[in-house]
Amino acid sequence: MKHKALMQWLPLALFALVLFTPLRPIVLGGVQRGLLATGLWKAEVPVAPITALPVVPTGGPVYPHNLPMVTPEGKAVSLSDLKGKAVFVNLWASWCPPCRAEMPGIEALYQKVDKSKVAFVMLSLDDNPAKAQKYLKSQGFTFPLYFPTGPLPAPFDSNSIPSAVILGPDGQVAARHDGMAEYDTPEFKASLENLSRKAAH
Repeated sequence: MKHKALMQWLPLALFALVLFTPLRPIVLGGVQRGLLATGLWKAEVPVAPITALPVVPTGGPVYPHNLPMVTPEGKAVSLSDLKGKAVFVNLWASWCPPCRAEMPGIEALYQKVDKSKVAFVMLSLDDNPAKAQKYLKSQGFTFPLYFPTGPLPAPFDSNSIPSAVILGPDGQVAARHDGMAEYDTPEFKASLENLSRKAAH
């Protein structure tokens, strides 16, 4: 009788373990990534940057507004330092399961692009930078990590994460996507490369 009662409570105990402990982002992120990889979860594909409408209200470039950041080593960096490249900016946090789920795809894309033409800014919104660094190291991700040093200006002030903003070489916002997505697709890679070529024109 005791064994039967224990078996009835076991699923609830496991559910509570996942929801109310640090295991939550790990378990949920793993499940979501598995669903993305198998195709059972059809995450929305980001709009190709070359066909997206600018989302900056003024229609102007992002760089005058800037986005002050620091590297994990504490070096100050400005988004304007990347002018001349297509820039993929991803806002994420280590405690966010959908962020974790899409990261293997972002890493795969990062490995495939020409880094002299396309820059990646993985902007962690973790309150504790050490947690973000520990998570990326544990997963073997190599894309560049940054932390904001002030309030996020438009168009980066999203109400949800993960969120991605794609900038053209001139700093114009070419596309924005809120929510989890599979970025490691031939179509999205081609759109980034096409966007980066605009620097030559």
